Amino acid sequence: MAGGKGAGTADAAPGRKRKRRRKRGRRFFVRDAAGPEAPVAEGAPSIRQPDEAAVHHERAYAARLPHDRPRVRPREREGEALYAALDLGTNNCRLLVATPGRPGRFRVVDAFSRIVRLGEGLSGSGRLSDAAMDRAVEALGVCASKLEGRQLDGLRMIATEACRAADNGQIFIERVRRETGLDLEIIDRQTEARLAVSGCSSLVTRETDGLVLFDIGGGSSEIALIDLSRHRTPRLADHIVSWTSLPVGVVSLAERFGGRHVTPDSFESMIVAVTEMLERFDGRGQLAHLAAGQRFHLLGTSGTVTTLAGVHLGLARYDRRRVDGLWMEREHVDSMIATLLSWDFDQRRANPCIGEERADLVLAGCAILEAIRRHWPSERLRVADRGLREGMLNEMMARDGVWRRGKRRQA
Repeated sequence: MAGGKGAGTADAAPGRKRKRRRKRGRRFFVRDAAGPEAPVAEGAPSIRQPDEAAVHHERAYAARLPHDRPRVRPREREGEALYAALDLGTNNCRLLVATPGRPGRFRVVDAFSRIVRLGEGLSGSGRLSDAAMDRAVEALGVCASKLEGRQLDGLRMIATEACRAADNGQIFIERVRRETGLDLEIIDRQTEARLAVSGCSSLVTRETDGLVLFDIGGGSSEIALIDLSRHRTPRLADHIVSWTSLPVGVVSLAERFGGRHVTPDSFESMIVAVTEMLERFDGRGQLAHLAAGQRFHLLGTSGTVTTLAGVHLGLARYDRRRVDGLWMEREHVDSMIATLLSWDFDQRRANPCIGEERADLVLAGCAILEAIRRHWPSERLRVADRGLREGMLNEMMARDGVWRRGKRRQA
């Protein structure tokens, strides 16, 4: 006869009362973590060793939080390769910390983004203002705190047009190094265009023969013409046949023509100004043999196109998962630009996908977009909520061969 609790229960006498087990909710209490942390050299990034009880406590605490509260930051897995990319632009300060995933992909461990308007007033004075530098340094201090204590396999930190163009750009970089410990690299426009292309590579499908990829920034706009109709390589940047960097972005164009109160006439004046810059781009006809076909499209990576996409979808709150990779037809883009142009400043500010910080910039971005669309008419526009940070991460991980090593491990 088989023994065990199950058998004993089945053979119990009919008259015997079964004991009912009452499950009680158990609580646990975690005392101090097991001893103090090991000392870390000042300024040296490292990974704290996870304490099992503390991790359990963190997860239980996070599970009890309301859904609208920020979750506890997950600890990195031991032995995982970790990379970080920081992009200080004319309008935004952004950080991504990620670990390699499937070939060509990565998993985000931590992220930060804040509008700092570093280039505010730059087009008139030629210098970064004290207030703008203070805002940027404060945001960079947050980035430094997120990087502190992490052992990184790769780190790249860049600054773009505002620092390139400002007379005191290098002085500001030295201030950042002194006050935050971050050593920013001012990149040239060609590098910026290449990183933008690299960051969006996973959104380009096999069915694409040619595309115009553009990144509308705060102080400059990068445009790359990409021909995929011949032999394809894994690196999208290998297929750039022509590129340009326009010395205009949403901040500089809004300051020149006005961003709060935009009329159809002033909007058209913005488009004309950008069109004149595009006409000086000698390589703009490199994709003429592909632009009329069905396998050609535009790919935009910037706050302008993601904002248009969010408004188009009617989002009550911006959702990157729904925006990144979205296809918009020509009539959808036309409709959204017309809608934004019909709204006054307060209506734009009230939209959850625009808000206070972009309400005076979004139409300047739409004017740059419209100039690009007139030069390269396309029935489809793909929206990318990604850019320079993703490009830096892709290049660092590819350089280190992390995805090749992953394939070998799987084999």
